Amino acid sequence: MQLDEEDASKLVLKVSGNKIAKRTSKIYRKQVPKLPVNIFGKTFANPVGLAPGLDKDGLALTTFSNFGFGFIEVGTVTPLPQSGNPRPRVFRIVEDEAIVNRLGFNNNGLRKFEINLRHTLKSPLPSLIGINIGANQFSAKDDAIKDYVRGLEAFYLLADYIVINISSPNTKGLRDLQLKGEFEKLLSVVMEKRLKLASNHDSGKTPISIKVAPDLEQQDLLALVEVALQYEVDAITATNSTIMRPSSLTHKNYDQSGGLSGRPLAPISNRIIQMISEITQGSIPIIGVGGVSSAEDAWQKFLCGADLVQLCSALVYTGPTIVKNIVVGLADRAKKYDALNFSSAVKLAREQQNRAGPYSP
Repeated sequence: MQLDEEDASKLVLKVSGNKIAKRTSKIYRKQVPKLPVNIFGKTFANPVGLAPGLDKDGLALTTFSNFGFGFIEVGTVTPLPQSGNPRPRVFRIVEDEAIVNRLGFNNNGLRKFEINLRHTLKSPLPSLIGINIGANQFSAKDDAIKDYVRGLEAFYLLADYIVINISSPNTKGLRDLQLKGEFEKLLSVVMEKRLKLASNHDSGKTPISIKVAPDLEQQDLLALVEVALQYEVDAITATNSTIMRPSSLTHKNYDQSGGLSGRPLAPISNRIIQMISEITQGSIPIIGVGGVSSAEDAWQKFLCGADLVQLCSALVYTGPTIVKNIVVGLADRAKKYDALNFSSAVKLAREQQNRAGPYSP
């Protein structure tokens, strides 16, 4: 019997969580050079991270960390367990290294996730950990805000940063939270809760990033970024998967509903990254995600304005050696500008690019 795409991924995740896989995966991390960056007060061993989606329940953090990622983002996790949308709901397009999914935040819920995470973190990981939180599928708008608060409360002291996911195309009504009025209401509650948590725990403020869609109209993106700046959000993650289908894509699976990720997303997400960078003038870190499958893909995202990058689909298609290949390639490119500091090298590269003329991703 042939496994469908989702069952195959679950099998890989299950194997990744066993002791042999954890020990074997250390081989990969040893091959990844150090390329440290400092973002929102955190030092990342390198600027390449794993995007959420592969490990929704925090089951294989050690293995993925040993692949050499500078940071691992897990989830999306919702307060209550949910099965997500009906299957089949994951469709690969191998020719384009793309994936269409309409999973719908399927996960085992906040409590099981917290148990898994606490168990893993008994031993320190070399990668920083981000936790991507969402709202349950049938939560009304006001209840959705409460869902994000519950996620923030649960993971405030466990995560290196927390991502508010309001941009998945696979939960009905979720993307409405990106619109100015709803977004402002959400942020006012979430950021006030973070302030109280910091005070109650006598700790620094756990960084919060907002994950945005690549399908926002320019005026809606501008309004969202202005509100994010007003409430002093720590970062913006750009982007989630897209509901767009470029006309050049012809495989039958592109007709499936859901979010498109992988190589075809790269130019779409790059455009959003560049727009955010231009709006903010570099005043807020950007985590760039979407179509990163090589060092050059990652470098282009940095030129557009990203401070960190993430990948997910490319790991599915290429395997764990992709982390080393990208970090080595980034280090080689950075040496042309600043051999000692990657972030400074990126800044110099952007300045040189701007002098040469407008960049079109």
